[in-house]
Amino acid sequence: MVPSIATFGYAFLGGILPALIWLHFLLKEDERCPEPRTLITVAFMAGMLAVPVVLPLETLAQTLLPDGTPVILAWAAIEETVKFGLAALFVLWRRDVNESIDLVIYMLTVALGFAALENTLFLIQPFGDGQFLIGIATDNLRFVGSTLLHVIASSVIGFSLAFSYKWPRVWRAVAAIVGLVLAITLHTVFNFFIISGGGSHTLLAFFIVWTGAIVFFALFEILKYFRYAESTKNVC
Repeated sequence: MVPSIATFGYAFLGGILPALIWLHFLLKEDERCPEPRTLITVAFMAGMLAVPVVLPLETLAQTLLPDGTPVILAWAAIEETVKFGLAALFVLWRRDVNESIDLVIYMLTVALGFAALENTLFLIQPFGDGQFLIGIATDNLRFVGSTLLHVIASSVIGFSLAFSYKWPRVWRAVAAIVGLVLAITLHTVFNFFIISGGGSHTLLAFFIVWTGAIVFFALFEILKYFRYAESTKNVC
């Protein structure tokens, strides 16, 4: 059944508002040199664009591969590769991306755009069936689970690029590949515990994500320290 405009509107608000809350919170970590709002918007929209690119590829993977780990791995690889590809295509090459920390900012923004539209699609069915409490509960779980997973996984790539910012181009490419592999691995492990565990390993999956969040903030502070140590001006 085709969802009504009202249902889609509620689902869209339920999907995008948590992502915007995360984005506002994470951007405050870079208040000293804030990024252009226009480019942040482009990055967020690029992440949303990744969803219709990913869906047919994931459907194809599910058709071609055996159920279980191969499909879970393929889904993670598709999502992380497409997010990174669109970030590189629309944002990462621009002149405004002029500090190592910017690479993390834009990668996490792309991830939140992806999560916003993905969460919207998850909410359409319960909202369409009038099960608003189930939809809200689903949204809250995704807010602290899969949405944060997308941020952490994409940020792994951002950190790989950031810490190799001054390296020769070939080594930066190697760092990007390593970051992508790590992001896919993290994403696969989370999905494996959520899907294959049948709910019994949900707490473990959330523990992995929130441990990743702690590492994220630690690495972010290191990047800010490096920027402060290298800076000779008070302007961005």
